[in-house]
Amino acid sequence: MPPSLGPRTILHCDLDAFYPSCEIKRNPSFAGKPLIVGADPKGGHGRGVVMSCSYEARKFGVRSGMPISQAYKLCPQGVYVRPDFEFYGETSDRVMNLLRKFADRFEQTSIDEVYLDVGDRCASFEEASDLARKVKTELKTVEGLTVSVGIAPNKSIAKMASDMNKPDGLTVVRPVDVKAFLEPLSVNKISGVGKKTTEFLQEHGIETIGQLSQIPAKKLTDWFGKGGVWLWGIANGIEETPVEERPLRKSISVEQTFERDIQNKGVVKEALESLVWRFMNVSSRRGCSSAPWESKSALRDFRHSLVKRPTRDMWTTKMLFANM
Repeated sequence: MPPSLGPRTILHCDLDAFYPSCEIKRNPSFAGKPLIVGADPKGGHGRGVVMSCSYEARKFGVRSGMPISQAYKLCPQGVYVRPDFEFYGETSDRVMNLLRKFADRFEQTSIDEVYLDVGDRCASFEEASDLARKVKTELKTVEGLTVSVGIAPNKSIAKMASDMNKPDGLTVVRPVDVKAFLEPLSVNKISGVGKKTTEFLQEHGIETIGQLSQIPAKKLTDWFGKGGVWLWGIANGIEETPVEERPLRKSISVEQTFERDIQNKGVVKEALESLVWRFMNVSSRRGCSSAPWESKSALRDFRHSLVKRPTRDMWTTKMLFANM
């Protein structure tokens, strides 16, 4: 094993289509159907977005974050259900408790993703693969859910690997296979590399992680500051961030500023509903489903309106603002 990789064996576990899978567990008649969790489509005229969808729905082009009206146009025959974040949070808590017992070190990164460092209990990647199969079997037996697992020498590669054969996949990237695994992948497969960074790299002729690995660290630092060092390390397979318990993010915010004063209540309510959906999705996936939230609106004379509620009571937000 190259010394830069370190003697680590990391599992990244990513629950498959978690919200729809929870709904199918609760209502087995949804199994095999295009299931969309999100806002009420109202026959194609609904507001809000798709929170998540089953793999059957994805075959029609439906994707998370898509406007619910667009999803309905693509899949009018789909089954549409409102999200139940309390139910998803309770399910996630049980799943994480189940997975924790398989780990030497444990790090939950969202409601449906977790890293397990199993280097102490697994002497080889073969043993880690056997352990992953046990994880998958027990999760299916106890919770009726499937999980895709990536096994690799570090977190970034394990996360990419878990996405390779979804759903219910198991992808193993041994240290000797790291370079061959990374080289053909698009740069946007790196967690944290978004649309703007991808477009910037493509403008400089960098399409794949293999091409990115050939760029000197100095040039990447000139382009991205300290993030360039991080990017160079991941592209070269030597990211060494430890698996460790991390505190929840202290705050999450979403906002929209209008360029001019808005007199139309309908426009304001539509913008508010969009923000609510965005906030619910982000807070739930980051494991903050029981945290308090507050809504703040600034009026033209700079007076502010402040409302606080538990996150799980998010559905009252639209009613609270009904008489704005």
